[in-house]
Amino acid sequence: MMNQINSIRLRAIVSLVGLCALFGVINCGRCSAAIALKSPDGKIAVTITTGDHLKYAVTFHGKTVIEPSALGVTVDGTDLGQNTAFAGKSKTEKINEQYPVLGAHKTAINRCLSTVIPLTSVDSPTPWQLEVKVFNDGVGYRYHIPGSGTRHIDSESSEWNIQVGSVIWSQSASNTSYEAKYEPAIVGQQPKNLQIMAPATLKFMNGAGYGMMTEADLINYSDMSLLADGNSFKAFFRNSRKGWDVTGEIVSPWRVTVLAADLNTLANSDIIKNLCPSPAPELVNAPWIRPGRSIWHWLTGGGPKLDEQKAWIDGTKAMGYEYYLIDDGWRTWNGGGDNAWKAIEELVTYAKSQGVDIWAWVHCKYVFKPEDRMEYFKRAKSIGIVGLKIDFMEPANTEWVNWYEEALRDAASLQLMVDFHGAIKPTGRERTWPNEMTREGISGREQGKNPSVHDTTLPFLRYVQGHADYTPTLLIPRRLNGSTFAHELAMAIDFTSPYLCMGDNPTNYLNSHAVDVLKALPPVWDETIVLPGSEIGQLAAFARRNGQQWFIAAINAVMPRRETVALSFLGKGNFKLIELADSPERIDAFVRTERIVTSKDTLTLPLSKDGGYVAWLIPEAKQ
Repeated sequence: MMNQINSIRLRAIVSLVGLCALFGVINCGRCSAAIALKSPDGKIAVTITTGDHLKYAVTFHGKTVIEPSALGVTVDGTDLGQNTAFAGKSKTEKINEQYPVLGAHKTAINRCLSTVIPLTSVDSPTPWQLEVKVFNDGVGYRYHIPGSGTRHIDSESSEWNIQVGSVIWSQSASNTSYEAKYEPAIVGQQPKNLQIMAPATLKFMNGAGYGMMTEADLINYSDMSLLADGNSFKAFFRNSRKGWDVTGEIVSPWRVTVLAADLNTLANSDIIKNLCPSPAPELVNAPWIRPGRSIWHWLTGGGPKLDEQKAWIDGTKAMGYEYYLIDDGWRTWNGGGDNAWKAIEELVTYAKSQGVDIWAWVHCKYVFKPEDRMEYFKRAKSIGIVGLKIDFMEPANTEWVNWYEEALRDAASLQLMVDFHGAIKPTGRERTWPNEMTREGISGREQGKNPSVHDTTLPFLRYVQGHADYTPTLLIPRRLNGSTFAHELAMAIDFTSPYLCMGDNPTNYLNSHAVDVLKALPPVWDETIVLPGSEIGQLAAFARRNGQQWFIAAINAVMPRRETVALSFLGKGNFKLIELADSPERIDAFVRTERIVTSKDTLTLPLSKDGGYVAWLIPEAKQ
């Protein structure tokens, strides 16, 4: 009889273990279910587990990069991630598409497995969903909470638990306009409760590759930063510390982990844009959305003087650039008001006669209210202005986050392009609104000469997040502060912006030994390759292609070095090579050489401290 009872018990235990093996594992006497998800190439694995708290973990090439980390959002005082359970069958679909982009390459590839997981929480009667997308270069998840009426979002449990000892590059959250410097640190050695901005880039332990913690598709939500505590980085809303109200369904932005085995994959990632909606059909390849180069007076001339503007426009024409930007100060011309508008209209007309289009600066206070914004936009459009640089936005709570969306929508309705300054980071919405040509959200040349560690970090951090208006390349000796002319020139290639607003007076460009290269610089690229030797905070070396011509640009940090570059990426035939390298004698000069090369050749890059290198390769048949 006892043997029969033991046999029944054994069969029951085997059945329970089998059931738990199907849905998860046995944990502390409770059966906590688990769902496993993989990237299309199988190299990224995500595990979602329920139980006391909803969590996720991520492995990359079989190595743990995100240790079990909390998921959940607190609504009306209830953390929906606590005491959760799966509430039905998950739905998975494959996404495989391509679409045009403006930036590091011509075409974005959006390939992922998208899974919607239904959930319930013991403490809340509201069923909700976790949506997860797993790409070959990262993971994104977001929360869907159905409902009507007004509810209050208090906070999120969302976090990234990173292996102690990993390297992190980030900027302090003390600067709400994202204009602090990027600096490195070691995970686990940062001060407790340190606030940092997203994005932040990681180099994982044990050769597990690179990552980036950030968000995408920010709308109807407050801007996210990160609160560091040991090896935990938790979603933190510094602009809405008491939370905010939402009416109707709650859909969070995507919480994103970019993953890359190498820096080439990291710099070419499209995951931020992939997580955003496609544009309306009329905005796809719209002819009025035109990438271009721009001259700008502010860094070398200060506020715009009316009697000098035609000379600036003439300089823009001489450079062959498409745009000239008139910044803050034009509204006081001729006493201000209608007289100022008339003066800028006359300049717009003159510029068009010279083949140059005008962008104009505006303080956000003039275009904050919908009725004021449309009136202003219509007036700018009526006199021929093609783009507006909107500046000095407030810290991005939900109201200001949605203001960006409304401004882009209104501008698109009038076929106006936009450059946001004093702005939050982009979150991929430039895919939805391709009339956003660039935005600041960066410590650029306007803040003075940045540390070379900052400059050599940017292409692997801020520019992975999206375009940025660095306003590069000052060829003024007294403004170099230890940098070299070659470093300054390389910025215009390494730092991508479809509206490439250059920082110097065109006279300095026209008198430079690099004038032909400066005239040839494109604002967008068909292909980008991160060159060997590149390392975050040390060296940013790129080869970029536009059409059949290639540009090579390297920005060096604090250690002088000699790097070699194999030209195997070139096509068949001979190429004319124009090199502009650091001078060993002085920082305000180039060493310029010209010769013929092929794909079998190798270049040597002699890089000074805070130095640089630029090469322009043109197919010989095109000469």
